[in-house]
Amino acid sequence: MKVLYFSRDYTPHDHRFLAALAQTEHEVYFLRLERRGHAQEERPLPTGVQAVDWAGGLRPARLADGPRLLLSLRRVLRRVKPDVVHAGPIQTCALLGALAGARPLVSMSWGSDLMLDAEKNRATRWATNVVLRKSAALLCDNEAVRAKAIALGMDAGRIVTFPWGVDLAHFSPVGGDGGLRQRAGWQDCFVLLHTRTWEPVYGVDVVARAFALAARQRDDLRLVMLGNGSLAGRIKQVLMGAGVIDWVRFAGQVSLSELPDIYRAADLYVSASHSDGSSVSLMEALACGVPALVSDIPGNREWVTPEVGWRFPDGDAEALAQGILRAAGERDALKKMGAAARAKAEHKADWTKNFQRLLNAYEKGKAA
Repeated sequence: MKVLYFSRDYTPHDHRFLAALAQTEHEVYFLRLERRGHAQEERPLPTGVQAVDWAGGLRPARLADGPRLLLSLRRVLRRVKPDVVHAGPIQTCALLGALAGARPLVSMSWGSDLMLDAEKNRATRWATNVVLRKSAALLCDNEAVRAKAIALGMDAGRIVTFPWGVDLAHFSPVGGDGGLRQRAGWQDCFVLLHTRTWEPVYGVDVVARAFALAARQRDDLRLVMLGNGSLAGRIKQVLMGAGVIDWVRFAGQVSLSELPDIYRAADLYVSASHSDGSSVSLMEALACGVPALVSDIPGNREWVTPEVGWRFPDGDAEALAQGILRAAGERDALKKMGAAARAKAEHKADWTKNFQRLLNAYEKGKAA
């Protein structure tokens, strides 16, 4: 089977899908819509995956190209002749695939495209409706996104739901932290870890304000923040104004090989995201045996239950601060939570097992 995998950019999530597809008997092609300069994957395409150039000189393409972009995509489809087109997010790549006549179209939700963007305005409502009508199958990563798709008119029988999952051998409680806490002088500190991109949808400002509030009451709190983003100036201003910026380590972008040590160096994973499907970062933390404190949104409720952590009201920095202080005072309970977190990841977040449902979706799409 020829599979054309069409995504907005080339991110670590895309790499994982493409790497798994490259291990199948299918012939895999990758089409990239944009280079957004944000959270891009540095690894080359997996061996066996063929990059597709845009016809008509669009390399890479831009959404603003409009009709010219659709014409170019139609040329790509004629040239590759895929047996199935896997496209997402909904209002960008999946929409272009639907309008260009991709058949069969297996659309993939990235979570916020349905949970937040689908009803943002008239244009996104129209785009979402077009994609759902023209998709032979829809991929969702949790029940909240599935329920939203059904509410928006998608036939439940054409939805395939599975968490994207993680590599449980790579993300594991076994292996130590590579000496990270010792080098930082944090052996006796309570270490929080935030891995989300510094953009408004991920509530990173809520985390900064909450840490500032909590650190005023405990001087042994420390925070590791990965990544970067448009809110960098505001975040550092909050932390500096509170006098706690020296208790924060800004680790930037880290490699996949470094991530497990960083998770294992943490006592608690925190996320204040305002919208999520099944968060891969959260699944990585659970797989490493790290309890979680996350925003109380539908996507998180499937993962963070009392045995593995806590939830706090979305957007409430004071509640998050209180949650941090509570967790820091319950270190014995955290060990038990860590074991339960790993067990949950093994049960629900095994990428090797979950990936098979993607192949099932392709078959469902072809049969539609």
